Amino acid sequence: MKIHVCAATLAVVTAGLLALTPPAARKPAKLTKVWETDTTLRTPESVLYDEGTDVLYVANIDGKADELDGNGFISRVSLDGKITNLRWTSGLNAPKGMGVYKNRLYVTDVYRLVAINTATGQVEKTWDAPDSKNAFLNDVTVAKDGTVYVSDSRFDKIYRLKNDKWEIWMEGEQLNKPNGVLAVGKDRLMIGSTKIGALRSVDVGTKIMTTIADGMAATDGIVPEGKGNYFVSDWNGQVFHVNADGTKEQLLDTRTDKINSADIEYVSRRKLLVVPTFFKNNLVAYRYE
Repeated sequence: MKIHVCAATLAVVTAGLLALTPPAARKPAKLTKVWETDTTLRTPESVLYDEGTDVLYVANIDGKADELDGNGFISRVSLDGKITNLRWTSGLNAPKGMGVYKNRLYVTDVYRLVAINTATGQVEKTWDAPDSKNAFLNDVTVAKDGTVYVSDSRFDKIYRLKNDKWEIWMEGEQLNKPNGVLAVGKDRLMIGSTKIGALRSVDVGTKIMTTIADGMAATDGIVPEGKGNYFVSDWNGQVFHVNADGTKEQLLDTRTDKINSADIEYVSRRKLLVVPTFFKNNLVAYRYE
């Protein structure tokens, strides 16, 4: 009987000590380079994965970011880094952000939003900004119900295309030069405010804006990692992992090599983070570990 009592006491003491032991520190995340494309891309600003076609679309500016020169084009790239169709859609000006919904690829093109048929690569429809001379449309995101949101990073506006109605949905200096946008469900919009280097959340119903994380310089792309976490790029050459609680971790820094990190994409089933390098004219893909 005495032996049983001692064993029970020991078990209680051991359990107490385990409870006091701090959990093992989380292993720092890292990016490991997997592949990079050749350099036939031309000022790639944005990359987007389309699950329906299982390809990466790349928006190539091929010139100045606000030039109406007709040199811009969209490329298709495989998930192993092969450029399968360099000029899948051409005749654009300076295409940037993209979003896909069903069989339509939405692309910003300086002063307009362009819809491209993903089966044919042909432009189906365009929507011009009301004041086309004072517009710099940048990123695109599509909510689950098909609502399209578009940022204007020069003139502090967010446009919305809903039920074929194209309108200025939100505007003002409080947006602080919105660049990256990401629809989360039907009721939340994530915005990367470039002017203040912050990731912010907007309630679609009330338009109340909350800062999630800051200190990320010139925020560009925003993509979900899962469980409320995000990857956020800084155009200057950084990529951050931002947790749901607002804490962040720098995963990539290529600033000393003068390699930009523009509007990124994350293919979750492959844990593949794809970075357009802008002036270096290629994509670089990393495994997130």
